[in-house]
Amino acid sequence: MKTFHVHIKVKDLEENIAFYSALFGTEPSVVKSDYAKWMLNDPKVNFAISQNENDNGIEHLGIQTGSREELQEVYGNLEKAKGVIFEEGECSCCYAKSEKSWIKDPQGVEWEAFYTFGETTVYGEGRNAKQVEEESEEPKREASVKAETTCDGSCAVG
Repeated sequence: MKTFHVHIKVKDLEENIAFYSALFGTEPSVVKSDYAKWMLNDPKVNFAISQNENDNGIEHLGIQTGSREELQEVYGNLEKAKGVIFEEGECSCCYAKSEKSWIKDPQGVEWEAFYTFGETTVYGEGRNAKQVEEESEEPKREASVKAETTCDGSCAVG
């Protein structure tokens, strides 16, 4: 089963943990010094926040899959969307081990497609989307729109 993913950058982590815990009626399933995540079943959402003193708002949106097979289905949908796809592959990000790729919508909103298969003790030790783009001469999948990329260590296209 696929899960909708939302990641928001916040200035005050504790204040936002209190706010979203009240809003969702439950405490986060993961809390770190710079990050919190709620895995909600109703609605089915992976909702995450991370502390960022300088830039607040939507970090990225995404589709989390329950299997590698579902991830391949979502990758097929990314190809149909006709944007530049940045294949990150397996990495450690957001205290999780995942396989992922990224795409931007026509407005520049970043979308992550990923399958998580484990946990890690650090927020972002893996490659980020900018490194993925720089390591390959061109994206592995053809696309019709060129996206700018930057990364603040959160594994997102910026």
